[in-house]
Amino acid sequence: MEWLERTFKLRERGTDVKTEILAGITTFMTMGYIIFVNPGILSKTGMPFGPLLVATCLSAALATVLMAFLANYPFALAPGMGLNAFFTFSVVLGMGISWKVALAAVLVEGVIFILLTLTRIREAVVNTIPVTLKMGIAAGIGLFIAFIGLQGAGIIVNNDAVLVQLAGLKGNLPALLALGGLIFMVVMEHYHVKGGVLWGIIAVTVAAIPLGVAKMPDGIVSMPPSLSPIFMQMDFSQITSSTFWVIMFTFFFVDFFDTVGTLVGVASRGGMLDSEGRLPKAREALLADAIGTTAGAILGTSTVTTYVESASGVEQGGRTGLTALVVAVLFLLATFFSPLVSIVPACATAPALILVGIYMMMGLKELKTDDWTEFAPAMLAFFMMPLSYSISVGIEAGIVSYVVLKLITGKAKDVNPVMIGLALLFVVARVFGIH
Repeated sequence: MEWLERTFKLRERGTDVKTEILAGITTFMTMGYIIFVNPGILSKTGMPFGPLLVATCLSAALATVLMAFLANYPFALAPGMGLNAFFTFSVVLGMGISWKVALAAVLVEGVIFILLTLTRIREAVVNTIPVTLKMGIAAGIGLFIAFIGLQGAGIIVNNDAVLVQLAGLKGNLPALLALGGLIFMVVMEHYHVKGGVLWGIIAVTVAAIPLGVAKMPDGIVSMPPSLSPIFMQMDFSQITSSTFWVIMFTFFFVDFFDTVGTLVGVASRGGMLDSEGRLPKAREALLADAIGTTAGAILGTSTVTTYVESASGVEQGGRTGLTALVVAVLFLLATFFSPLVSIVPACATAPALILVGIYMMMGLKELKTDDWTEFAPAMLAFFMMPLSYSISVGIEAGIVSYVVLKLITGKAKDVNPVMIGLALLFVVARVFGIH
């Protein structure tokens, strides 16, 4: 216990071992879907499913361990959703690029990220974003997470005429279970029960099994398959082509701002920003992310990034790297216990995401509404994240509108040069269709 205290400074952060462990389990269960979803998406490129599952778990564990010990933050990492879809459907299937060349692009992106992080450029971006925008980004991520949860529960579904609609609830067992789980979790939070979100996930999973929504696996333990078919399979034969660099930069651009948004949003909600709205040890957190992406490409998976689902553990009281360490250990165990992990249905984790989203939107009450050049950009970031289904697009909307409004209202002195550079970068990228 003393080693844990010295390493993670638990008392200084107002937490304890039990709280951190529960927070880690909660984070893992809300993001555990990636263990199966990532291989499911990437396997459409011709990569084998079994080795991809192992690569997903190992890359997540490695990057999250680095986050634990380098930055001492409760953030978990894994191959990113959206980025894996771009890897598969746009690059490999759409452009006819081999998955080995795509892995090479991811590796180059990771190396560039490491270099930028060591030169403190990424850290400067994180700490330059104004406090009001950070509030809007945090709340926007909350609304985004809640929207993902509502979709995962089958409560909100597609409608070609108006994009989305409420699903019919009659006979919709997953949606009803998710709603019941949400009520259960809210009641647990009302009475300040530690681990309320985790207990809710477990309760819904147990209820889902006899109803046929979740299925018991044939076994609990399975030996992981060999990683050799995808390990160190990068192909650099096209590195001199312009197409390769367009692909690399797209990976780079989306990952950069997704990670920045997640770190800022979750840290803001967890009270981890200092008095000036800066994130201490931002450099170390970003370095864990960059090394994770590089290692992920070597292992054979797409870009590794910081997960917004980390907010679920933060809301359960996780404040240190011990939470992240627990997540990393569980990812390692998942390579052997993947059948057990597969029991948890989407309707069990969906209410957790909805509740976490509600928590993260509470920061909106601190926004000052008397300055439209501050308030409007924050709200644009808030709205655009879920509506565009992209954290980076929300950040883009917030930063560009912030800079433009400040400049045309004669408040140029409020704008940091880094913000102007970011705004120009977003505009150029949008004009050339890079993201």
